[in-house]
Amino acid sequence: MYDGYMKSIQEQRDLFNKIMTLLERHLGPKCEVVLHDLTRDYGSTIVDIRHGYITNRKIGDAGSNLGLEVLRGTAQNGDQFNYITYTRDNKILRSSSIYFRGEDNQVVGALCVNLDITQSLRCEEFLHQFNQFPPDTVKKDSGSPEQGDGAGNTPPVKEVFVNSVRELLDYLIGEAHAQTGKAVSRMQRGDKLKFIHFLDQKGAFLITRSGDAVCDFLGISKYTLYRYLDIVRGEGKDRGYETEDGEEEDPGTSG
Repeated sequence: MYDGYMKSIQEQRDLFNKIMTLLERHLGPKCEVVLHDLTRDYGSTIVDIRHGYITNRKIGDAGSNLGLEVLRGTAQNGDQFNYITYTRDNKILRSSSIYFRGEDNQVVGALCVNLDITQSLRCEEFLHQFNQFPPDTVKKDSGSPEQGDGAGNTPPVKEVFVNSVRELLDYLIGEAHAQTGKAVSRMQRGDKLKFIHFLDQKGAFLITRSGDAVCDFLGISKYTLYRYLDIVRGEGKDRGYETEDGEEEDPGTSG
């Protein structure tokens, strides 16, 4: 995490341009380098990107689901190193991301690198098959550095790269639905609360008009959505019941 004072990414654009050029030229065409301005609308956080064909993104596109979690506060730090993720066209990436904060500790930006290791993994698999030399036969005292928790690597995480926040929201709604394991028509109140809690923790409600999409998906009213959000955030009392049509009862309309 950057410890200095930074009002915005824009005030350090010359510095970031040099850093990105260094990474781009040093790591080569198989590595995407991305700069996010997280003070902008989340639908257009990418302000600079090199080798964007790796994830099929460009300047003006949206951030990923991991950035939303940092903005939401679910991920307290957000910095992650050497984690493995997959693109929608089945590339395998080794990625690292760091976040920058302002004087008030608010997140203002992120710098990410995504190295496409798809072909090198295929080459590694070929070499194992060709050599027929199992890795566990290598001497433990060979002096090779061990890659474990002490290496500072992050375990595999699920990151989705999108061009628009609507794609990201659709993905998060699909993930929340999978968590319930039920068709929407069969979801009970507890299932809907679980659904809303998952989306809230993932930062989905930071996306503009996300509430409308969630209400349409679940077939609930805005009032019910807000009641559920209050409950899962611990800001409202859970009365534990709903009306016959699956809505939370509005106390202003009760007799």
